[in-house]
Amino acid sequence: MDPQLKLGWREWCALPDLGIPAIKAKIDTGAKTSALHAFKVDPFIENGVDMIRFWVHPLQKNDEFHLECTAPIKDQRMVSDSGGHKETRYIIESHVVIGDKQWMIEMSLTNRDTMRFRMLLGRRAMENFALVDPSASYMNGRVKARGIYGL
Repeated sequence: MDPQLKLGWREWCALPDLGIPAIKAKIDTGAKTSALHAFKVDPFIENGVDMIRFWVHPLQKNDEFHLECTAPIKDQRMVSDSGGHKETRYIIESHVVIGDKQWMIEMSLTNRDTMRFRMLLGRRAMENFALVDPSASYMNGRVKARGIYGL
């Protein structure tokens, strides 16, 4: 574990494998698996590989702007949300970038339109981090996402 790596309770992330240059994530040590907002999911097969196409609203409070993403399906699992409701979700993998660090994480796809954050970074994705400071935000830098998306 690298004691120099620290996260605040929220951080800006990028998911380059999915073509998402900026998305705000809530750092959630209570969640086992990370979750990514997907308001439409469309499974398909490409060259014998199970794939998923999904659409993301990467900006909080903006349901107009969206990105279309595709990824191989890693699994389907029953996942409980914070309210105890269970649903079967598609599981994918992607590199996540926070600050100058990049690593592979697993995440479930679920509709988070009604949630404050479009992404949760769960504890499995944070195994290499030494500290989450619940009183701090954006310890790895701030992003002007609207500018990145040309809005």
